[in-house]
Amino acid sequence: MANELTIPLLPCVDIDEMASFYEMLGFSITYRQMKPNPYVALRREDCNLHFYGMPGHVPENSHSTCVVIVEDTGSLYEAFAAGMRAVHKKVLIAGIPRMTRPRLRNDRYTGFVVVDPGGNWVRFSKAAQEPEAKTPLARAMENAARQADARGDERQALKILEGALKKADASEDRAEAEAFRDELIERITSSGQRPDA
Repeated sequence: MANELTIPLLPCVDIDEMASFYEMLGFSITYRQMKPNPYVALRREDCNLHFYGMPGHVPENSHSTCVVIVEDTGSLYEAFAAGMRAVHKKVLIAGIPRMTRPRLRNDRYTGFVVVDPGGNWVRFSKAAQEPEAKTPLARAMENAARQADARGDERQALKILEGALKKADASEDRAEAEAFRDELIERITSSGQRPDA
C-alpha cells in the first residue's frame, strides 16, 4: 500500500462550533452538511479532520483521539497559539477546549495536544524520536508530560515535577520545569480543584 490517506472522523455536539474553533487554528472548511446528518470537513495544508454531530455527546466524557504526524511541532504550535490569542487574548490551557505546549514525552517523541470543543484529543507529534534525556529533571519532565498531556492526569504530573524539582540543582532545565509546574497548577485550579488535594 502506498499513498493512502487516512482521515479521522470525530464526534461533536455542534459542527459549527467545531468549524469556528478549527478556523481559529488556520483550518478551512472543505465540506459542510446539515441533513441528513450534521457533518463538517476541515483542512489545514495536508491535515484533514472531519466531525459529525452526535446527539447527547458529552465532551468531558469523550474518548476520541487521533495522532497527526508533523515535521515541526514548534512552528505549528505557535501558529495555533497566535490564532487562539487573536480570538481569546490568550492560549487556552485548561478546560475544554485547550492546548498543551510541545514537550518531549518519555516515549522520545515531542508533541502537543489540542482538546477541541468536542472533547477530542488531537495529538500533534514529530515523526522522529529525540535523543534520550540527560538529567533526572529532564526525565521527570518527560514523565510528567506523558501523564498530563497524553493521559490528562495533571495531578500525577504535578507530583512527579514537584518531587524532581526538590531534588534538582540549578540546571538549565529548572526554569522550563518550573514553568511546566506553574502551568499544571493553573490547569488544575481552572478545573475548580486544589493542586494539593
